[in-house]
Amino acid sequence: MRSLTLLAMVISMSTLTLPQNLPAPQAITDPKQITSKPNANVEQNQQSLSIERLYMTRSVGATTWSPDGKSIAFISNISGRNNIWLVPADGGWPTQLTVSDQRQTQPTWSPDGKWIAYISDYDGDEQWDIFFVSPKTGQVINITNTREISEESPTWSPNGRYLTYTVKPKTSSVFEIDIFDTLMRDTRHLTTGTPNDKMNVSPIWSGDNQWIAYTQSQAKGTDSNIFVSEVATGKSVLLTPHQGEAIYAANDFSSDGKHLLITSNAGNGYDNVGVLDIATKKIDWLTQDKWEIEGGNFSPDGKSVTWIANVDGNTQIYVHDLGSGKTTSLPLPKGVNRLGGAESAFSRDGARLLYYHNGPTSPNDAWVYSVGDGKAQQITNSLVAGVHSDDMVEPFLVHYPSRDGKWTISAFVYVPYNMARSGQNAAVVYVHGGPTSQSVNSFNRIIQHMVNQGYMVIAPNYRGSTGYGKEFQHANLFDMGGGDLHDVLAAADFIKQTGYLDPKKLVLMGGSYGGYMTMMGVTKAPDVWAAGVPIVPFVNWFTEIANEDPVLQQSDLATMGDLEKNKDLFHDRSPIFFVDQINAPLLLLAGGNDPRCPKEEAQQVVDAVKKRGGVAEYKMYENEGHGFARVENQIDAYKRVSEFLKARVPPANCGCSLTE
Repeated sequence: MRSLTLLAMVISMSTLTLPQNLPAPQAITDPKQITSKPNANVEQNQQSLSIERLYMTRSVGATTWSPDGKSIAFISNISGRNNIWLVPADGGWPTQLTVSDQRQTQPTWSPDGKWIAYISDYDGDEQWDIFFVSPKTGQVINITNTREISEESPTWSPNGRYLTYTVKPKTSSVFEIDIFDTLMRDTRHLTTGTPNDKMNVSPIWSGDNQWIAYTQSQAKGTDSNIFVSEVATGKSVLLTPHQGEAIYAANDFSSDGKHLLITSNAGNGYDNVGVLDIATKKIDWLTQDKWEIEGGNFSPDGKSVTWIANVDGNTQIYVHDLGSGKTTSLPLPKGVNRLGGAESAFSRDGARLLYYHNGPTSPNDAWVYSVGDGKAQQITNSLVAGVHSDDMVEPFLVHYPSRDGKWTISAFVYVPYNMARSGQNAAVVYVHGGPTSQSVNSFNRIIQHMVNQGYMVIAPNYRGSTGYGKEFQHANLFDMGGGDLHDVLAAADFIKQTGYLDPKKLVLMGGSYGGYMTMMGVTKAPDVWAAGVPIVPFVNWFTEIANEDPVLQQSDLATMGDLEKNKDLFHDRSPIFFVDQINAPLLLLAGGNDPRCPKEEAQQVVDAVKKRGGVAEYKMYENEGHGFARVENQIDAYKRVSEFLKARVPPANCGCSLTE
């Protein structure tokens, strides 16, 4: 029988002294070291890991503390839609607060407890409005009600009178910051006149309600600054003047309003955490690591701060005592552990921390850590629908050289239980989007399904990915679809060397930029792939830039150059012009309201491939955007993927059941 998972556990905190000694990057992995583990209780294609079951496990999103610390509001798709739910802070049965066919996110509880602010868009179009909902009555009010303007990042002033948020008209590439007066019911601008290639994000209130700190980011994504603005006058002061390109991001105000907790790569080219003195503009660095570390919050008493450290796709939570200089880590299970909450992960009394745990065999859930006694309580329970952690696989973290010898590429490799090293099996190269993103050691429903069907999976972090420092992240600038594609092809080289695979049974699959990379792969290296699955892709730089959201237009031009001056490059990196090279059958999925990779991008491929007599199956979901939020659409989409792969690149009868 299976043992029940305890919902509470005692955590003994380990202590570190700066500078931290986080693990060094690992050496190149021998592909022959990748092995399939035996498990007599798991069979290939078992019902408990079907698409229907896996996508009926719950998704838990953003959280926020109630002011009295007794309740937590969180986003979940328990009902099939991403709505707001309430749960006692010490655990219990959740109750649904909002009921809507539209997705909701970014909940934040007002200091007086009367309202929860959140954002919601319309069928995935990312034109967000801000709503208030009463946690007592469920009454909902649309505060902004602006279909052609998107409002995001609602943040309450400490006195509860004001709500600040970012504002972007549909035709604009600029995010400005507005302040809504809940008493007078009027709105005024905090920032105006920001250049087209910059955007103001992440507003943070000071404890005395007098100041708002924010981050101003450049479209290229390689430079940003921190400003502090006086609420009464709107006058902003630059706190991070610097030469060259560097990232500075504000995380939290200290309780006395004199300091900011920040994240920056200015020190050594990797994101690290420091305390910025607002008066002197000097930074006291708290970390000096060569991994990416992100600041969290000051504790309410101002004596400690939190941060998270991303070490090769596994993320850990730390608490740092500012007086002693000692850093303590919560020894949580491997995976992605992140701080929760809206304005802060700390409860108002500082006694508890709200965080998330997400692992390869456990979906994202909210937990509460008690600072005093070291106990952690699981608050949400996502692993339902008869899905069991023991039936799923944990990946190998591997490293292989890039084809040009410039980089060591990190990847996660998933191997089915009981797979024979026969040279007859199939595999999927699963490419993340972004490109400024990262494949991490987290729960992935479609990967776990494919692995149980008998496919190996490798998820590479190609050049341009986050998580590995400034130089690596910038390595694909003005070269997208070039060196990064070769890093993906090197992932195929690596997994073929394990001895498990038939080299003619390789599938390329990814979403967003990963969908673009899939299309680049099947056109530029057509003989490698037996099938391709581009999900919400773009395929033509010219039409993509013409039709996408203006923010992305600015980003694409900043990272790939001028359309006319670099016309040949844009043409070479647009897979639509090389459709005649495709050998593999394709399955394309798109969202009808996608503002990032409009549905017309996928349609171009379908039309061109079919005109040549090739195979391009296609499904477009009219009520979705960039990705699929509705559970029934998720199930339909990934059942199509599963059935397509089994029909076109069937997995071997690989001995995936020891009981046969």
